[in-house]
Amino acid sequence: MSSTQRRVVITGIGVVSPLGSTKESLWEALSGAQSGVTLLTAYPAGALPVRFAAEAGQFQGKIDDFGPLEKERKKALRKGLKVMCRECQMGVAAAQLALADAGLVSGGTDPTRSGITFGADYMLTVPEEFTEGILECLDEQQQFQFSRWATQGMPKMSPLWLLKYLPNMAASHLAIYNDLRGPNNSLTLREAASNAAVGEAFQTVLRGSADAMLAGATGTRLHPMKMVHAIQQEELATGNGDPARASRPFDRDRTGMVLGEGAGALFLEELCQAQARGATIYGEVVGSAISSAVDRNLVANRRQAMANVLRAVLRNAGASADEIGHLHAHGLSTRSGDIQEAQAMRELFGDRAQPIPVVAAKANFGNLGAGSGMVELTASLLAMQHDRLFPLLNYETPDPECPVAAVADDQTSPGESFITFNVTPQGQASAVMVRRFQG
Repeated sequence: MSSTQRRVVITGIGVVSPLGSTKESLWEALSGAQSGVTLLTAYPAGALPVRFAAEAGQFQGKIDDFGPLEKERKKALRKGLKVMCRECQMGVAAAQLALADAGLVSGGTDPTRSGITFGADYMLTVPEEFTEGILECLDEQQQFQFSRWATQGMPKMSPLWLLKYLPNMAASHLAIYNDLRGPNNSLTLREAASNAAVGEAFQTVLRGSADAMLAGATGTRLHPMKMVHAIQQEELATGNGDPARASRPFDRDRTGMVLGEGAGALFLEELCQAQARGATIYGEVVGSAISSAVDRNLVANRRQAMANVLRAVLRNAGASADEIGHLHAHGLSTRSGDIQEAQAMRELFGDRAQPIPVVAAKANFGNLGAGSGMVELTASLLAMQHDRLFPLLNYETPDPECPVAAVADDQTSPGESFITFNVTPQGQASAVMVRRFQG
């Protein structure tokens, strides 16, 4: 079958987010204008100059968080949890939920024609991994002695500790647990990883290298060292107000982004296979794009990167700007980032007869790192399923520097298609276009 005849559809959804770990809880919160941002509880108050966070509190890393599992798969997964960090656990859980939602059972697809593309943030060890070894190297004055580390400190560490923090481990675990022997890749592109993973999975099925692909991404900005990095390098929401009002994409009074955690996954299939097994079809992927834009000093040009992917995804899908029902914006809620994003959107969609509706779920759950884009894509899929968009939370005062048609209520149509896109601080951007499925 030639690539021009193949179509790629989405048949499974899985999420782990600050708004719950089911597509129903996610949609209920978004459509009800609820926030998943609360006071930070993962670390002692005052330990860091950040008060707000979007924690995936319902996810405990227990076997029940991974959805319905066959007996042997549950046994293997329970054993594997000890070599997964929280990010990896969330990613595996979201993917298992997507597979269950797709109605897959063992032997349901050809394992040699089924693969994985999974995105992740850079992963870091938590300090607690070193505690026992460090204590072993303290002298009588409680001073750390480096000379003792090799012989006394390291033996106190788990010999498998590094496996918990490799960004390719989510895809590795999932391939083993679900006997997925087709193409397998892991992408570490921070916030751009989600759409890049979906794009690669889409292209893999489209060109005939696989008939089904599990695409997902997982991330956290709530790791202690990553929080320090964010505090040093990025614009964060601060203050003593209501946490639920902290993330305010495109609003004039925004003060910065909120840090969060989460993961999402989609099961993509070639249309004929999906129809043959009677799968529910949420939408059809019709285009994808990635871009990186920096100057000669390696300073990111995020506006150019976003404009590049918006233009490229339209071209890749053979669509015009007027055809797009809505945009799911990156919506970071930073002063500079939102202005650059609004400029990119205006460059591509400013000449439309009707302004394009804009949503941004980061208003509800902050920046989940690499997992954000996957949950945002899922949110727009659910909007098409329910035939109405959700409001842009906390958008109260328009910013003249961010002229966007923010969705104000739950009565706006999602249209017949949407584009979702993300960008990293380093100027890497990715986008995906999805159409409502027409048989």
